[in-house]
Amino acid sequence: MSVVPALEHVQALAPYQPGKPIEELAREYGLDPASIIKLASNENPLGCSGRVREALGQAAGALQGRYPDANGFDLKEALAARYQVPQNWITLGNGSNDLLELASLALLDSRRSAVYSAHAFVVYRLATQARGARHIEVPTRHYGHDLPAMLQAVADDTRLLFIANPNNPTGTHVPAAEVDHFLETAWQRHGHGLTVLIDEAYNEYLEPGAQFDSTEWVRRYPNLIVTRTFSKAYGLAGLRVGYALAQPDLTDMLNRVRQPFNVNVLAQLAARVALDDTDFLIRTHALNHEGREQLQQGFAALGLDYVPSHTNFVLVRVGDAPRVHEHLLRQGVIVRPVAADGLPEHLRVTVGLAHENARLLEALGAALAA
Repeated sequence: MSVVPALEHVQALAPYQPGKPIEELAREYGLDPASIIKLASNENPLGCSGRVREALGQAAGALQGRYPDANGFDLKEALAARYQVPQNWITLGNGSNDLLELASLALLDSRRSAVYSAHAFVVYRLATQARGARHIEVPTRHYGHDLPAMLQAVADDTRLLFIANPNNPTGTHVPAAEVDHFLETAWQRHGHGLTVLIDEAYNEYLEPGAQFDSTEWVRRYPNLIVTRTFSKAYGLAGLRVGYALAQPDLTDMLNRVRQPFNVNVLAQLAARVALDDTDFLIRTHALNHEGREQLQQGFAALGLDYVPSHTNFVLVRVGDAPRVHEHLLRQGVIVRPVAADGLPEHLRVTVGLAHENARLLEALGAALAA
């Protein structure tokens, strides 16, 4: 029995488990770190752009013992210009994960509930539980969000509804027309009583025909928060910077619970530079498109079912996932088990460079045959 007094819902929390670090695997199995490939955390295999690296190198030498701009004026100014919204519609976060937590802090407590989909980003569940709020988990439709069922599940005490679009870890995507209809119906039925949060962490990986400027929805619906991150396509996972777009009343609530100085000096600078490096984003998208096809064709050749992906990862069904995962680790290949997401027979594989994808497919074939 724990001797530390704690709230029951906090004691019941299962801490978030990140992808296994390369150094940890090297220690566990006596492997050369240089021989290990990590396809577990949906990072950009290109890293960040050269322009970002150059800007960071110049800025590092000029760092002083000063706090960052707590309001992130320069980054907000760049985002406001990009999306044509006022700065008081923008909240900065220590990655978009931070923004999900802020929304739960601002809107949930033990008297409230949150709605989210099964097989969706685990932080929705963790943030809800950390507030002591009631969980309403809605079954998926073909591994993706069933928006009509989610709206039907909204209860009198529901204050927050999470949508991941595209979804992690399944890679599914709900078309803009369906989301638009959902938002209109939710606003008509519940108004300000229900806040909808659309998590667009993987938006930049969508094919051009599937992309939609969700700022249009933010302008129309005062109950909407849209979150995005620089961790994925922009390659700034190590710096932790994201942002939320919402009308002023919701933005004000998020900033009331936001930690001061939550985005550091280098992260703010890197995000501003990355936002303008269109060439790098185009290169990232093209590399990901080719690599995703390489993985999906490889899984099909191995006779494995996979969920067609709209992101920089693919969810693949391997059967005895713990055994296959262990074999991959011993071969120096790190992928992500997703049993905690209710998918005990699947693994999530990040799209890597061409040679990394080939190595994964070879190692997977060996693991399946073992």
